[in-house]
Amino acid sequence: MSPNTIFNLHLILGYVAWLLCFGVYILPRLKSMDLVAAQRAIATLHSFRFFGLVLILPGVVGPNLPAAGFATFAAYWDLATGVLAMLALLTVRIRPLFWLFVVTFNLVGTVDIILDYYHATQAGLPALAGELRVAYAIPILYVPVLMITHILAFYLLVRPQPKVALALASDAAAS
Repeated sequence: MSPNTIFNLHLILGYVAWLLCFGVYILPRLKSMDLVAAQRAIATLHSFRFFGLVLILPGVVGPNLPAAGFATFAAYWDLATGVLAMLALLTVRIRPLFWLFVVTFNLVGTVDIILDYYHATQAGLPALAGELRVAYAIPILYVPVLMITHILAFYLLVRPQPKVALALASDAAAS
């Protein structure tokens, strides 16, 4: 098999494995939590996105990794998403700021991943996947769970809230 085929197969199977895991273990738990707790859990995962800076760390990735067309953008947008997720976690007691950071880190993170896929395709990354070296795990194992949790975060934000949660929220606002 070609490196291109193996990379794409790994990427697809990464999504399949995470979706199976989410369906059985993670989604039921997050759906049973109140909205703030669920978003905090998702933000906690995304707070580790500073790890994307490894894509521009000389010696960790190969010298032929397309920095200009892929790695630099991916690294800095990951960092921005991680910092925004940390800000969400730090402002959980200031709800308007918390919700602003939750929406912002999910928007920035989703745009990052979509544009990373575009840049990776344009730069021919699947054929150069060996240049990722140890960072190969990022697009195969880490990015699928990040994208899935962004989608889940948006789903949780727009789904109708249970009446009990709405009643508790209105009671809290009244006091």
